Amino acid sequence: MSRLEHWENRKVMLERVKKLRENLCANSCDGFFSLNAAANQYLTGFRGSTSAVIVTRKEEFFFCDSRYTEQARAEVVGFPVEEISGDICVRVAERLQSVGCQVAAYEPESLTVGALRTLEKNYLGRLRDIPGVLSNLRQVKDENEIAAIDGALRVAESVLVDVLKGLAPGVTEREVAAKIDYEMKLRGAEAPSFDTIVLFGKRTSLPHGKPGDARLSEGDVVLLDFGCKWRGYCSDLTRTTVFGSMHPDWFGHVYQTVLNAQLAALAAAKAGMTCRELDAVARTIISEAGFGQYFGHGLGHGLGIEIHEAPRLNPQSEVVLEPGMVLTVEPGIYIPGQGGVRIEDVIVVTSVGCRVMTRASKELTR
Repeated sequence: MSRLEHWENRKVMLERVKKLRENLCANSCDGFFSLNAAANQYLTGFRGSTSAVIVTRKEEFFFCDSRYTEQARAEVVGFPVEEISGDICVRVAERLQSVGCQVAAYEPESLTVGALRTLEKNYLGRLRDIPGVLSNLRQVKDENEIAAIDGALRVAESVLVDVLKGLAPGVTEREVAAKIDYEMKLRGAEAPSFDTIVLFGKRTSLPHGKPGDARLSEGDVVLLDFGCKWRGYCSDLTRTTVFGSMHPDWFGHVYQTVLNAQLAALAAAKAGMTCRELDAVARTIISEAGFGQYFGHGLGHGLGIEIHEAPRLNPQSEVVLEPGMVLTVEPGIYIPGQGGVRIEDVIVVTSVGCRVMTRASKELTR
């Protein structure tokens, strides 16, 4: 990292800590702590799996054990790195106590019951769970975050093109999934951003089915859902096609319905509307076509350091879309015993609508 990049990153991290402190003041808390890898990456730049962060109204602390010290000193921005030993929860409790933090905030969705109990035993102050105290800040991405997600998408899309070209009769779902994971890492990805989904034929009715030993045959529907981490951020991409020239009778109508729903949602997405309203755009089209019962999940979700982040596009969410939010738009129809279709793009919300970040074709060709 160059000196200029270091100072630019430092400015970004300082602004994030400043906004977190504003939330702490608004909630009458003296400090915040996190054991969550994604939250700690957001605040410090550290990409390791085990660390702790404390932010009080005046100080910042970063803890890791000896396995990560060298990595942390290269990656962490804006926080002094402290190497610790023993139970990390005990060390966090001790530091909160020693700096006089009377009320410490945490996000309940990212703390285990076991960790909470250890903290309660070793900290005399008040632990206060505040959902979204940090994750709400992560909903709106800055230019560097959007650029990293864009890079992760380009890796995934290049793999998609080559994998589709390489499909052959007799190959198994598991083999194709392994090929996808291998090619993503070969092209610069740090890791898959979630367990790669490859499904053939009737098994495409499983929204999150696991790749198995099913072998590809002429006329099989093929559903591919995968993504990768690149520079610490995730991509997410789903395409559905048919292998060969013979299509199942049902497929054309279902595919067009899903595509119509997705295109309508992409056209409608804009700052100021609620997540529920955007979900309804796609859901109405699918329901009016007679497939409402086969679309059981939400339209999409936030995307960033984690594959599933706030906000969620579903029929219940009243969260208002803001410029800079990065979201997946992925309607689907899944008919048990027959098959399914899902089409997924990634968008960034703008002040006048949205920009579709995904470039992969939706044409039913290989």
